[in-house]
Amino acid sequence: MIDLEIDKIDNEIKQEQLALDKRISDVAERESRIAGIQDRLIQLEKDRRTLDDEMGDKIAHVRDRQSKMMQVQTGREQTALLKEIEDAKKNAKENEEKILELIGEIERLTAQAEEERTILKNEKELVLQETEKVRDVIENINKGKKTKGSKRLKQIKEIQDSLLRKYDTLRERRKGLAVVNVLGGVCQGCFMNIPPQQYNQLLKGDKIFECPTCQRIIYHQPEAETEQM
Repeated sequence: MIDLEIDKIDNEIKQEQLALDKRISDVAERESRIAGIQDRLIQLEKDRRTLDDEMGDKIAHVRDRQSKMMQVQTGREQTALLKEIEDAKKNAKENEEKILELIGEIERLTAQAEEERTILKNEKELVLQETEKVRDVIENINKGKKTKGSKRLKQIKEIQDSLLRKYDTLRERRKGLAVVNVLGGVCQGCFMNIPPQQYNQLLKGDKIFECPTCQRIIYHQPEAETEQM
């Protein structure tokens, strides 16, 4: 059973590390999200400047056409200039509306980026604290593992090499569970019945048996005693 205890310790270490890795992953994901927002803001600012320049050109064009209105002689020329002026004003108005939309989006994303940075700062502080905590927890867990490991080495010396090899093989094939109890004639590894004659011999406790179904090493310990362990 000591190997199961060591397996439990290893699993506790794994869970502690996984929890820390998740926090670190969340921080990296938020950093990536902030970078994406920043890239989007840069592009929006670029688009806004482009629209500003285009609108300036269109307004200048309107003024130029308006000044030429004083110089034209025919109604046809006036009509053509008026159409140019009207089209330029319309385009300038459309640019202005697009610019206002961009400004609104820029303000929204700027606020979002600031909020994300605040959260990121707090998350990084928590990761630092969690790292220290996990390091201490793992260190304490490893102390217990070392004690169990020493005990295991002493027990191994008392086991026959052939039995130990069988045990190690079963541990590998049966997900770490090589030795199981038999309750009421039922193997607690595969939950299949043990032949009555073999079960009666098992109850004597003077020989080593294996489950005929799953081949795990079996033993018998009354349920009441099992619950107390």
